[in-house]
Amino acid sequence: MTTAQEARGTWPATDAGRAVLIAGPTASGKSALALRLAEATGGVIVNTDSMQVYRDLRIITARPTREEEARVPHRLYGHRDAAINCSVGMWLDDAAAVLAGIRTSGRMPIFVGGTGLYFKALLRGLANVPQVPAEIREAVRGRLERDGIEALHAELARKDPVMGERLKPRDRTRVARALEVFEGTGRSIADWHAHGLPPLLAPASMTAVFLAPDRGELYARIDRRFETMVAHGALDEVAALAERRLDPLLPAMKAHGVPALIRHLRGEISRAEAAAIGALDTRHYAKRQFTWFRHQLPEFEWVLPVEATRHLNLPD
Repeated sequence: MTTAQEARGTWPATDAGRAVLIAGPTASGKSALALRLAEATGGVIVNTDSMQVYRDLRIITARPTREEEARVPHRLYGHRDAAINCSVGMWLDDAAAVLAGIRTSGRMPIFVGGTGLYFKALLRGLANVPQVPAEIREAVRGRLERDGIEALHAELARKDPVMGERLKPRDRTRVARALEVFEGTGRSIADWHAHGLPPLLAPASMTAVFLAPDRGELYARIDRRFETMVAHGALDEVAALAERRLDPLLPAMKAHGVPALIRHLRGEISRAEAAAIGALDTRHYAKRQFTWFRHQLPEFEWVLPVEATRHLNLPD
């Protein structure tokens, strides 16, 4: 019996109800582990990272390479344009369609990524907020740029006191989102959150692991990886994105490293300074990922990356 066959004997790849969830901070080795599991079981990898959905940002978001994507089926990677604000709801709709196809094929879905809200939506469901008309969204964003976040937060507090109290006055993205939902639907986003969509996965039918490497080792790896990204095409990737002159509030425009590299391209800071800022932002994000998953998703079992293969019953 081959190694892959042995793994298939451990993992019921033909069990249409089985799923594996692999989460963890950025640069913890999630993608490599998912690839190994998918190769061993015949599974399908499903992106669960909010930045890796954008086709414009392969390098700086550390998406799987084209060679890796050719080895096993990958879904929901680079399928959205950077001009789109891919919300959790949009991703969940995409994931539901992909999951249905995987189930039909009899394969095992392997959800991998670091976006806690995506995993939470998979397991807990999501508020069913209607699509806000583009003209309302653009008008709100226009007022934000013209009048500033303080004025927009004051407007939100008048129209939607609940969210005005709940959101920090400097939280540009969430304040704008709350205001556009209220103007587009006539209801507070808090009301919509009270009535949501059902979860896609049942806890009893899944294995969920969170890769938890040593912090010092992880931060050093983040620094090395960011330098490698910049040296191998990330700067050109960001330059092409900057040329599109998209709304700076779009998620793709705020991907870790993108704002700093754009500043470098404008001549405001050196390449070394941009790389240092991008790496620092990524380390801060990794720290938040540890905290978020610990408090929000107790379903995940924390494991050291070196122990993950044994934990998932994969051969060494």
